[in-house]
Amino acid sequence: MNRPSFVSKRVPILDRSIDKNRGNEVNIAAFAFLFCEMLQYAQKRANWIQDLEKRLSDFGYRVGIRVLEVQVARGKPNRRENRVLGILYFIHSNMWKVLFGKQADSLEKGTENDDEYMISDNEPQISKFISIPKELSAVLDGSQFPARVSAHSTGTDQFPLRAELLIKFDKSGMNK
Repeated sequence: MNRPSFVSKRVPILDRSIDKNRGNEVNIAAFAFLFCEMLQYAQKRANWIQDLEKRLSDFGYRVGIRVLEVQVARGKPNRRENRVLGILYFIHSNMWKVLFGKQADSLEKGTENDDEYMISDNEPQISKFISIPKELSAVLDGSQFPARVSAHSTGTDQFPLRAELLIKFDKSGMNK
């Protein structure tokens, strides 16, 4: 039986492989619009600045957990990172590429404490809209590596927007 030429031969989106959509990128204008709407949503429901910060932090945490779920689904089955350096390298390369379209510029171990690491980005896209500590915290928590994450602006003459994320692992996370 011949199909009319106007009938689509495309596979429905739910039947497509997850890997086939890897190259799709979100337009920065669409991202900015979505971020603006999320900010307005949080502002309308917040009474105090601390409440607004908490709501935005919760948004970031949920994004981080979902990005981790997608990355795990796309990755090798039955493989979960169980070493601190392994999860940090995964965040530095894979997760950073998914979130920002490029690998982070450096991953360094802190000199003062054994449980501190830093991820640096010389030209962060995050500075256009937000900082990323909660997304990163969610990825670490979801991978069973509890840690505190804080963002610091460390601009130089060459890279005025440079940002460093300081990751301080809990003692339970360092024992892995």
